[in-house]
Amino acid sequence: MVEYKGRITCSVGGLYTVITDTLTPAGQEFDCRARGVFRHNREKPVVGDIVRVGFEREDNASCAVITRILERKNRLVRPPLANIDYIFVTMSAARPEPDTGMADKLISIAEFNTIEPVVIINKTELDRRRAAELGEVYRLAGYNVFCLSCYTGEGVDALRRFIDSNLPGQSAAFAGASGVGKSTLMNLLFPGLGLETSDVSEKIGRGRHTTRRVTLYPVRSQGRPAGFIADTPGFSLLDFERFDYFSKEDLPHTFREFGELLGSCRYTKCSHTKEEGCAIITAVQEGKIAPSRHRSYVNLYEILKTKRPWD
Repeated sequence: MVEYKGRITCSVGGLYTVITDTLTPAGQEFDCRARGVFRHNREKPVVGDIVRVGFEREDNASCAVITRILERKNRLVRPPLANIDYIFVTMSAARPEPDTGMADKLISIAEFNTIEPVVIINKTELDRRRAAELGEVYRLAGYNVFCLSCYTGEGVDALRRFIDSNLPGQSAAFAGASGVGKSTLMNLLFPGLGLETSDVSEKIGRGRHTTRRVTLYPVRSQGRPAGFIADTPGFSLLDFERFDYFSKEDLPHTFREFGELLGSCRYTKCSHTKEEGCAIITAVQEGKIAPSRHRSYVNLYEILKTKRPWD
């Protein structure tokens, strides 16, 4: 049986859309079902999976089927998404107010899954001082940061150049709380996507969810294929309290700015939360690590220390 390699871009009701990379330069789409062997092995294809597609006869017709899932680079549990290279963590300077704790949780999950976080601060026109402060926090932590405004267009070209240089052949997700402007920004960066957008509610100060399922979009830049972009539901769905679990021992390694300091504390089993002689706490006091980042670390540590893999 002839088989082709491709990537799952959408999953609805047991049917999978696969774009192949072996038929034409632009790829060809197939609507596929998964072979029963996946169900028997308690394995389920997810959006982003690289798969093999074959064809079987059914009711005198040829039907496309997923025959094999190739080795994954990573896999998020909720939203179900695999083989992501970059996550563009998107916040707004205002309306809604930036939630650095949620952003840091998402960055931590990304780091654990070998996904490169890139931080975007949108709506800079609403509060330039706050946008600059947020940008400095994440640059100090060692991340690429883009402060921009979808309303005025300021800063969008710099992000576009970064994507043009880094995304070809890669897969990326835009993630952030509702109302921060993810879909608006994606429409600016990739004309033709036509993603639904919504305004922030004046009453509650938050946006309404416009993304209801994970979908990968093949995108082009400067007329050339530029990889795949995923629009994902809000921050709350990427949650190691119930889904993307890892241990409290792993947590310090997901804070990039802690790296060279780990192992330098007075106590071997330092939790880096409150101990005397902690190299991390000293770095915070000296301005080498942002206090908000350490607060996020302590909050996440308190969550993880009570969790078990079977919870």
